[in-house]
Amino acid sequence: MHRVREEIEAREAQILSPFAVLSRNSIGRQEQEEQCMVRTVFQRDRDRIIHSKAFRRLKHKTQVFIAPEGDHFRTRITHTLEVAQISRTVARALSLNEDLVEAIALGHDLGHTPFGHGGEEVLNAIYHQGFHHSEQSLRVVDHLEVTERRRGLNLTGEVRDGILHHTGEGVPFTLEGQIVKICDRIAYINHDIDDAVRAGIIRRVDLPQEAIDRLGDLHRSRINTMVLDLIENSMDKPLIEMSDGVYQAMDQLRNFLFEYVYLGEGARREEKKVREIITSLYGCLRERPEDIPEDFKSGMENSDPERTVVDYIAGMTDRYAVKVYEKYFSRSPW
Repeated sequence: MHRVREEIEAREAQILSPFAVLSRNSIGRQEQEEQCMVRTVFQRDRDRIIHSKAFRRLKHKTQVFIAPEGDHFRTRITHTLEVAQISRTVARALSLNEDLVEAIALGHDLGHTPFGHGGEEVLNAIYHQGFHHSEQSLRVVDHLEVTERRRGLNLTGEVRDGILHHTGEGVPFTLEGQIVKICDRIAYINHDIDDAVRAGIIRRVDLPQEAIDRLGDLHRSRINTMVLDLIENSMDKPLIEMSDGVYQAMDQLRNFLFEYVYLGEGARREEKKVREIITSLYGCLRERPEDIPEDFKSGMENSDPERTVVDYIAGMTDRYAVKVYEKYFSRSPW
């Protein structure tokens, strides 16, 4: 049975690009473990993420629209699955390690707050050390996710690096991590346009014409253009990148979304409600740390009490945050 994993690793060495990370060459875990007889290290990382409580909570966390009335708006988990799907497509085309790509993609947003980026901005403002969801995602897999065997998932260094650097200025040291970083942006730009049109916040005709001319006027056309361009410009190279023209068009759409969707009038109205919920929960839990469940605090005795409050709030789903708020204040925040 132990030969199954070894055969998979041997196939990787035969078929993957010289730029790919081979599972058997992983830099390893923070704590050494006995190898699985069947799965490679990156397969195990992917499975640990999928079976985590933090992953399950993503289904009730906002992507962009808080408590939407329709059934077809994205949540944080559907965004995560779209990133994983697009990333695997690119990785397969480039003969890179699909299991590593998938593990990073599935874990990249585990640390996201309730109420999307609005919740993140509030925690960043009120917590003295600041807050960023990519750092929190790493904190989740390293410390906060508890299993029967350990605190933390003990993931490989490649997956941890990809999660930490999936956004912001840092660049993942693996090409697989670089794929996720770009595909995260491809996914959210396109599905946020789709959802914003569905919500009536923007119209398709409002989109920047120059970007549409370059990328396409349909959701599937834009994704196809971006993915094909990314593959073509990264083939047989030690770097994952788009052509300048397509990247600039993608950035035009992103800037448009910030102006009219993420920071638009509707978003500002929601932001006030989010600030009220998160700030109030923070104040109450700082005064009453005994309200934080013991199983959450277990093993974190040396943690800064304020950090524990931030970790607890960041892990909440939207509906649980509202439930706790209503328990304290006997009123709905909406």
